[in-house]
Amino acid sequence: MSGGLRVVQVTKDEANAWVGQYHRHSAPVVQHVFSLGALAGEEFVGVAIVERPKARGNQDGWTLEVTRVCTLGHRNACSFLYGTCWRSMKAMGWLRGVTYTKDNETGASVRAAGWVACGSTRARTWDTPSRPRKAPKYGVAGRIRWEIRAAAWHEGLDPRPRIAVGATNLGQGALL
Repeated sequence: MSGGLRVVQVTKDEANAWVGQYHRHSAPVVQHVFSLGALAGEEFVGVAIVERPKARGNQDGWTLEVTRVCTLGHRNACSFLYGTCWRSMKAMGWLRGVTYTKDNETGASVRAAGWVACGSTRARTWDTPSRPRKAPKYGVAGRIRWEIRAAAWHEGLDPRPRIAVGATNLGQGALL
């Protein structure tokens, strides 16, 4: 445990309610793989939300993205959540994690959890002619991309096998 912090699983709705109330610039999420909460004693002090990666290039079947971390400012809560997200991802068989911070943020919590800065993105909106979106509430900013990898991850890794369940193999879980 990190400074008396412990982890609890939370639902997407619970995590989104927390983000909606306390996050300074991000909205609740639509997609969701899992969410975690941090407790200090009996006080709920933060949440993290993990999703499939937003960037198509990261959608390799081996990578998940931490898209929201929101705390009340409790000491070490952010780094505790980033570290716990990564351990949870690895336990489920994921080999790589990505997350982003605004380019004006230090990333100290992400770095403290063992993640490494490995790139940046320019400031831009997600609005495109083919997929119009509302203007972001808090403007746009450049981002720093952070990664963490399991020893088995490498560039060019074959896509994760999918399990097909059909009439001929129902209950047997054949790999495609």
